[in-house]
Amino acid sequence: MTKQNFLPFLMLYYKELRRFNKVFIQTVLTPLITSSLYLLIFGISLGKNINLLNNIPYLAFIIPGLVMMGVLNNAYQNSSTSIISGKFSGDLQDLRVTPLSNHQIIWALALGGLTRGLLVGTITFFVGQIFYFVNYGSMIQVQNYLILFVFMIIGGLSFAMFGLSVAFWAKTFDQLSAVGSFILTPLIYLGGVFFSLENLHPFWQGLSKFNPLLYFINGVRYGILGQTDVTLWLALGVSFASLTVIYIIAWHSLKKSNFTRW
Repeated sequence: MTKQNFLPFLMLYYKELRRFNKVFIQTVLTPLITSSLYLLIFGISLGKNINLLNNIPYLAFIIPGLVMMGVLNNAYQNSSTSIISGKFSGDLQDLRVTPLSNHQIIWALALGGLTRGLLVGTITFFVGQIFYFVNYGSMIQVQNYLILFVFMIIGGLSFAMFGLSVAFWAKTFDQLSAVGSFILTPLIYLGGVFFSLENLHPFWQGLSKFNPLLYFINGVRYGILGQTDVTLWLALGVSFASLTVIYIIAWHSLKKSNFTRW
C-alpha cells in the first residue's frame, strides 16, 4: 500500500469507528446486558445441574463461547449495516472516487467490524470473569493469549467480510435480517457455545463438524481454558480456510456491485 492511498484507507477505517461510536449504547450496553443474562440463566441457574466430562465448571465452559459469539455477531452487524445503510443514503458512491482498490476497501471495512467485535468480546469476557469470581472466588486464568487473540481476529474478520458479502447482495433490511436470523444465529448456537461435542450423539457430532463456527469457538475455548473438542491445528486450518473463502466471496461481491443509489 503506497503513501498516496494509505491515508484514505485509514480514513475509511476511522469512518467505521465513528459510525459505531455514535451508537455506543447499542454497541456496549446491549452486549453487556445480553451476556449477563446468558451467564445468569445458563451458567449459574442451569449450569449447576450440568456435568462436563473434563470437570470444568459449566459457567467457565460457556464464557469462551459467549466471547466468540459477541465477536462474530458484532463484526457481522457492523459491516453489513454500514453497507446496507450506504446503499440507501448513497454514501457508497463516495467509494468510487477514493484511490482505494477493492481489496483495500474490504480490509478497511472489515477492520472496522473487527474492532467492534473485539470490543464487545472483551467486555463479555470481563463480565464473565465477574460472574465466575462471585461464584467461585477466583478468576479464570487465560491459558494462551496468543491463541485466544488469533482466533478472535480470524473469526471477527471472517464475519465482518461475510457481512459485507450479504449486504452487497441484500436489497432490503429484511433480507439482511433474514440471513442473520436463519443462517448466522443457528450456526452460532450449533457451533458449541452452550454444549460440548462429547455430550452429543455420534450423528450430531459428525454433523456439527461441518459447521466452521465450531472451530472458531473451540479455538477461543482452547485459548482461555486449554480445552477443545477438536485438535488445535484442525481448528486453525479450518478457520484460516474459512477466512480465505469468505474473503474471496466478499471481493467478488464488491467487484460485481455498482453502488447504485436506491
